[in-house]
Amino acid sequence: MPPKQRCLLFLLLLLNGTVWGQICGGNLGENIFDAGDFGSGTDNILVPDPGIAPGFIYETNPPPFDGFYTITNNTGAWENLYGDWLAIGDNSEDPFGYMMVVNASFNPGLFYEQRVDNLCENSVYEFSADVINLYQTGRNGIRPNISFLIDGVNFFTSGNISEDETWKTYGFTFTTGPGQTSVTLSLRNNAPGGIGNDLAIDNISFRACGPEALILPLEISNICEDGDPITLDATLNGDQYDNPAIQWQESTDGGDRWTDIPGANSFLYTHTNVATGDYYYRYLLGNGVTNLANPNCRVVSNEKVVRVVPKAYSVTDTICAGRSFAVGNRTYDQSGTYVDTLVSSIGCDSILTLRLTVVEDPGLSPDFNLTDPSCSYTTDGRVELLSVANATFPLRFTFEDSLFLGPRAFSGLPAGTYSYSVVDRYGCEAIGTVALQLPFPFVVDLGANQVAELGQTVRIPVSSTEPIAEYGWSPAELIDCLPACDQALIVPPEALTVALTATSANGCVTEDSLRISVVKNRRVYFPTGFSPNGDGVNDFFTLFGATPGVESILSLEIYNRWGVQVFSQTNAAVNDLAAGWDGNLNGTPAAIGTYAYRAEVRFLDGFTKQYRGSVVLLR
Repeated sequence: MPPKQRCLLFLLLLLNGTVWGQICGGNLGENIFDAGDFGSGTDNILVPDPGIAPGFIYETNPPPFDGFYTITNNTGAWENLYGDWLAIGDNSEDPFGYMMVVNASFNPGLFYEQRVDNLCENSVYEFSADVINLYQTGRNGIRPNISFLIDGVNFFTSGNISEDETWKTYGFTFTTGPGQTSVTLSLRNNAPGGIGNDLAIDNISFRACGPEALILPLEISNICEDGDPITLDATLNGDQYDNPAIQWQESTDGGDRWTDIPGANSFLYTHTNVATGDYYYRYLLGNGVTNLANPNCRVVSNEKVVRVVPKAYSVTDTICAGRSFAVGNRTYDQSGTYVDTLVSSIGCDSILTLRLTVVEDPGLSPDFNLTDPSCSYTTDGRVELLSVANATFPLRFTFEDSLFLGPRAFSGLPAGTYSYSVVDRYGCEAIGTVALQLPFPFVVDLGANQVAELGQTVRIPVSSTEPIAEYGWSPAELIDCLPACDQALIVPPEALTVALTATSANGCVTEDSLRISVVKNRRVYFPTGFSPNGDGVNDFFTLFGATPGVESILSLEIYNRWGVQVFSQTNAAVNDLAAGWDGNLNGTPAAIGTYAYRAEVRFLDGFTKQYRGSVVLLR
């Protein structure tokens, strides 16, 4: 483990993608959470539910909805990745490493909780996690905001996590109290759900914190195969431990597994083995032998490598034609066995035997599955590398300057051309581009603007570049859509804009609108005379008008020449003879002569107008 910078305590220090409440001033112990990085696997989604998110539901068919979470090794492999989300893997060099993806619930709440036991009292620990805002830069969604809790008490809050497509480490240190040997650690969502507040979490860490524990110098120490032994010196910076205890360890597998060196408990350790090879050392440090014996209470020094440079060694390799192999100041590009004498920077004489095989370039042939964006404006295209013919595994696959090991799928892509490179075990390479095509735009057209008289029915033709599966008219309450909806009828009461939002069979959405101007010719007619003689012609006096522009007769009053009202009617229909005057007064035919009328008429646009005039009654 590389040493941390020695620092005092800071509040909200932002440095190189790390945000801390308080920084550990020295080295850390092993992660007490063995599963804090969520593990690794070739399956894109981890099953079953790990049960680590109180109040959240586990989703095995992503993307998760609000209040759901999933464990995945790559969001880019999802079939239906949200268009605003990042297509990413976890925050590690493992191409199959898992991470936790959370679509935050609408109400703030816990999305991670674990209990830790067997701690040491009065000891410093660090609690941290890597977090990334899953929203793409510039989408302006709700920003995630998380709190780190210990036994239900908020010790640190991240603040709003920006949309910068960058993993950040958030964390803090705290000290256990007297007799405190267990804690419950939680992560809480503070922001509301909705558009945004979506995040991924990785590398949750809970470690002991102690002084800087170093083996200096930090660089590899080289000695010759026939050289002298070398002494390693444990160096402590800091006075956090009043009774430091040390246990030296060694690793025989390059630092993956470590074993105690019996009796190696002093600050000095001498490496005496001068056989060729790399030797890995570190030491454990605790505040007293009791804490040293507890893995949850001790810290780990940096790893130190002692390299014994051999006098003679051989290298066997295979390269692709066109490549070369460098040895010292020489390069080789043909099959054969080569012997060189080298002098290292530390003065060791070495004889190198290189057995090199050069193979013909087989012509790597990658096979892609390309899915074009569904609509001209969407970013739901997908590129998936299915296989590579003629290749010798393992492969290095670069897509748009991002390096991945093995085949990968990339979702959430707009139309365009994307570069790739595939390199196999021998360095044979295929370089090229793949293109996602822009679909023909889905367009709907309602024709030119129209002019209509008040009460006139306007016919709106609909044309589109693709069949329309769903129509959304506005104003919907005025539209009479013909059965096929390829035409719409409307009687506009006022000048208005008619809009259509159309959806195609594959979900593409487009819209168009037109403006309808209304000429308000108020076509009303009052007869100048009528003859109520029962011959079926002009037997009634009423108002006639062009409907539906003329809506109703609010009132109609008729008076004789002395001002006596002989007829009254309210809220009558236009053009309805039965609602008019039949020429009688109290059941008796009225006298022949001229009568005055007064009427109030309501029109389709809500406007009312009063009319006055006279009518002649004839027999």
